Amino acid sequence: MAEEEEEAGVNHVVLLPGPLQGNVNSMMKLAQLLALHHFHVTFLTTDFIHRRLHRFADIQALSQTYPNLELKTISDGLPDDHPRSDNALADLYSFLNSHAKPLIRDILVSQTAAKPKVTCLIGDGFLGGLTADVADEVGIPLIHFRAISASCFWALFCAPNLFESNQLPIRGEEDMDRVITTLPGMENILRCRDLPSFYRGTESNLVEPLKSTVFDCHQTLRARGVILNTFEDLDGPLLSQMRLKFPRVFAVGPLHAHLNSERVFDAKPTPSMSSFWEVDRSCLTWLDSQPLKSVLYVSFGSITTITRERLMEFWYGLVNSKKRFLWVIRPDMVAGEDNNDRVPAELEEGTKERGFIVGWAPQEEVLEHKAIGGFLTHSGWNSTLESVVAGVPMICWPYFADQQINSRFVSEVWKVGLDMKDVCDRDVVEKMVNDLMVHRREEFLNSAKAMAKLAHKSVSPGGSSYSSLLDLIQYIKSTSRENN
Repeated sequence: MAEEEEEAGVNHVVLLPGPLQGNVNSMMKLAQLLALHHFHVTFLTTDFIHRRLHRFADIQALSQTYPNLELKTISDGLPDDHPRSDNALADLYSFLNSHAKPLIRDILVSQTAAKPKVTCLIGDGFLGGLTADVADEVGIPLIHFRAISASCFWALFCAPNLFESNQLPIRGEEDMDRVITTLPGMENILRCRDLPSFYRGTESNLVEPLKSTVFDCHQTLRARGVILNTFEDLDGPLLSQMRLKFPRVFAVGPLHAHLNSERVFDAKPTPSMSSFWEVDRSCLTWLDSQPLKSVLYVSFGSITTITRERLMEFWYGLVNSKKRFLWVIRPDMVAGEDNNDRVPAELEEGTKERGFIVGWAPQEEVLEHKAIGGFLTHSGWNSTLESVVAGVPMICWPYFADQQINSRFVSEVWKVGLDMKDVCDRDVVEKMVNDLMVHRREEFLNSAKAMAKLAHKSVSPGGSSYSSLLDLIQYIKSTSRENN
């Protein structure tokens, strides 16, 4: 312990997450883990994100719990009233890349008596070229962190090979069920519709981020290594392929389970330290009164938007299933919502009888609650891992990015749920809810329970992720000694 505390004086790590809720959430978990291991940690976010965290996350608790973890901010270059939503990712990516480099560089080279010089930068792969350029300029070792799934990262990295082998491009709707045969580690698992959504060519607002994302995946080759929020028993075949390309692959997930296993100072649930939304904890009280494994939790994440028409299809499907449900409907989730449109009486009555709706929920606690029997999810990577750790089967309705490929792995590789991608129909929703919660209930619960056991084993002493985190810590310390 004394040796670790002494070394803390020379180990200063800066973490730079991508400017999205999921990226901030997972990298904040990593920051806390590093702080627990006596690193001085600077968590660098944009001014906009910091304001959200200050409003809705428990920043004071974070500072008290981790006095060696400091939050700093930079401007993302966008005006205050910019929406920074899914429809504006191109703007966000472009502005950060063009405006943030000198701001990041200044933080990396700053040094005071109370704060040692930065010895390692852990940069989000979303900003791969930016972080690689800055790290090269200031001569600081760089490790990339991928907030997306290993399968998505690998599919993006292998994109040039897919074009060379004529697996891409996708040639219209009639091509969507064609099987992809040449992706190392996942041959014949994916159809075209299961590839990351960027490859569909139908999302004009994401064309530029797509090009940059594919390019930035290859920028990871400039880093000393890559950190992935996964574990060997979940993604072993893909990790084996990645180790043929990258010098070091640290599979340290699931990060939230890893943090909970190491955070010995407080056995009770802690308030969210990275939420962009106001958490409504009344749903936990409602869940306390529901029967065991009887409730379907429904949440489409932090940036998914849907039309009112699709909202109604989901709503009718949930009510018609006759199953209990807890549904997160964010204030900004329904695109072009008309407040004068009344909810049909049968939906209001059905929800009053069996449902509960909140604006945002403490998701980790919800999924661990004994009343939860299933999760209707957008298949974001954090949500997928949280469901895996909790042993909760999933119905997947992916929205974009890595979610299409995640949902395929949930249904066809890990066998812990159903894939409902590209469908939004009340009858299908009703059928899948009943399949998950009734007809195939035991099958999915048993599969999910087995996978949860493997997840917990991975972050326990001697587990693959536990060992990988120790390898990461030792590697960062070794790079610190090189630069001192």
